[in-house]
Amino acid sequence: MATIEPLQAPRAVRPRRPLPSIVWVSVVLAAVSAMGVHGFASGGNVSDIGLQIAMLVVVAMPMTLVILSEGLDLSVGAVLSLSGVVFAQALALGGGSTGIVPALLAAAAVGVLAGGVNGVLIAQLGLPPFVVTLAMLGIARGIALVLTDGNAVVVAAPALAQLYAMTVFGVPFPVVCALMAWALIHVLLYHTKFGTYVFAIGGNRDALTLAGVKAKAFHIAIYALSGLFAGLAALLLVGRMNAAEPTAATGIEFDAIAAVVLGGTSFERGDGWLAGTVLGVVTIGMLRNALNLLGVESSLQVVSVGVLVLLVILVDSVRKSRFLGASA
Repeated sequence: MATIEPLQAPRAVRPRRPLPSIVWVSVVLAAVSAMGVHGFASGGNVSDIGLQIAMLVVVAMPMTLVILSEGLDLSVGAVLSLSGVVFAQALALGGGSTGIVPALLAAAAVGVLAGGVNGVLIAQLGLPPFVVTLAMLGIARGIALVLTDGNAVVVAAPALAQLYAMTVFGVPFPVVCALMAWALIHVLLYHTKFGTYVFAIGGNRDALTLAGVKAKAFHIAIYALSGLFAGLAALLLVGRMNAAEPTAATGIEFDAIAAVVLGGTSFERGDGWLAGTVLGVVTIGMLRNALNLLGVESSLQVVSVGVLVLLVILVDSVRKSRFLGASA
């Protein structure tokens, strides 16, 4: 005797979440630049873009963690400049030949100190990240100007120039540094408890505290990590210029924050992804490079990056609204 199966209501099919707009923007920008800007798609220029964005990758990776924790770090550019000054002066004290590692450790220590102070004031005392890091920006820049009397510190270190020009299996040293920075932050964010706590600090801090985790300590560590990477990036800054200037990295904090935002990381709810930041950095690098080839002055390039950020945020907002409407 045949049995009659009861009718089941059809299951709702949840629409796939659309790819972030930065994916399409980067593809379109690359295609338009390749077709419309002479020399953009050449092998030499592509290599130049990699060299140009390497330092920004190093700074933007920990900035992703800062923003995931509902924070902000406006001081990374000034801290990077100060670390560059310390790095160059330490090289001079060491004779410029065998002192790269000690000089880099000194620069990293400056970065960790600045980032740690930011973290303590923000996490321990509850001060606003904008105010704290803005104050640190002024402090770091002022110290850099005092140490140099406002002048550049010229580096006479053949070993540094050779290191910067070195390639590893055909990959330029600055790009290797950028890849290492990405790999380290990727492992920390997605394969350690530290990364889980980063998302929780931005998404559900109270639950983290109730679970017995010392959320404030990890919050401080996020800012210390941002300072550490700014200090290490001094190697690339000074290596590229063969000198250290007290304001050399001014504005890199804007590009770093813009790259994180372009990549889809939100300032609320601990929502974001590291690959998006990489795409944001690449997109900004391509845009600036194309504008350079077209002879557009640097101030207008900043305007262009700002317009790009607003455009991507607007498009993402509209697409998310449609997605939520379709899934309701």
